[in-house]
Amino acid sequence: MLSHGKKIRSHGGSFLYEVIGPVCVLYDRESLPWPSCSLQWKGKQPSWNRQGKRFVADIAASRCSAYAVSAQDLWGANWTQVLVFYEQRLSKKEKHFWYWKGPSSKAPPDYEKI
Repeated sequence: MLSHGKKIRSHGGSFLYEVIGPVCVLYDRESLPWPSCSLQWKGKQPSWNRQGKRFVADIAASRCSAYAVSAQDLWGANWTQVLVFYEQRLSKKEKHFWYWKGPSSKAPPDYEKI
């Protein structure tokens, strides 16, 4: 896991990223463009399509580490974004820590002890 403040260059060298902290990438079902996933849609679809959690984990990023970063380009423009390292796969224990599926009343595992 990358530590807070670590600086990373992009592959092309055009961007410099400073790690703010680890994040879990989520999708908001209400903001998706197709109505079958929307919780508010009242069409002629089966009711099971509208049930479930509003925020769901990004399946593509669930095997990779993601970080909130402060980015800067060659011209000095700054912004914040989420950066997913798709080329680096998480181990089974790291994935269990990163995408905690347990109840919200129970604390996730301590990464330092894994």
